[in-house]
Amino acid sequence: MPEQHAERRRLALGVLASGSGTNFDAIAAAIERGELDADIVIVVCNRPSAAVVTKARALGLSVQLVEHRAFPDREKFDNAVADALQGAGVELVVMAGFDRIVTSALLRRFPMRVINIHPALLPAFRGAHAQQQAVDYGVTITGATVHFVDDDVDHGPIILQAAVPLAAGEDAETVRLRILEQEHRIFPYAIQLYAEGRLEVDGRRVRIREVAPIGADALVSPSLAR
Repeated sequence: MPEQHAERRRLALGVLASGSGTNFDAIAAAIERGELDADIVIVVCNRPSAAVVTKARALGLSVQLVEHRAFPDREKFDNAVADALQGAGVELVVMAGFDRIVTSALLRRFPMRVINIHPALLPAFRGAHAQQQAVDYGVTITGATVHFVDDDVDHGPIILQAAVPLAAGEDAETVRLRILEQEHRIFPYAIQLYAEGRLEVDGRRVRIREVAPIGADALVSPSLAR
């Protein structure tokens, strides 16, 4: 009799998104390719006209519109979002271009179960317009960070980072697009690490079990090549 393998458990994802949904696209594509053992059980959006709503519905996914302007404060909005997520059976909340700062009203209902992607190498350039901040500061390396969300903005324990070199004279839009390519690579991978139970949070440190050792190579920008 041929050996039978148990089907791998699939993680129930809730996606929070507000805009075009390119990171949503990357996550959905990774699921379709079989690279991510997860299912998107709900997409929660605060902007009815956002492109991500059309994309999610085209895939047959459940979409819940929770408009932030309908609530008197952030806590009540976050409670409504958390209600939608919990009602769908979400295990991990993924902030994929969500333009609201979440509060403890949501985080206490999903402790260390909310992750975000930020277009900078945290702790540098927190908050909005991180790509423009990097250009204005004159850094030669920036990047993307996947991190757990805590009560502070762009502050929680870091899961993964990808570095992106900057060339002199590049504008923020060019940098944004180059960082976005790396976001689409590392965000689904970070979710898969969570799905496999390989992430251990110890204070500010996130340890990844069974990861390849770090080598001596480093990204240098500008290159040292002559």
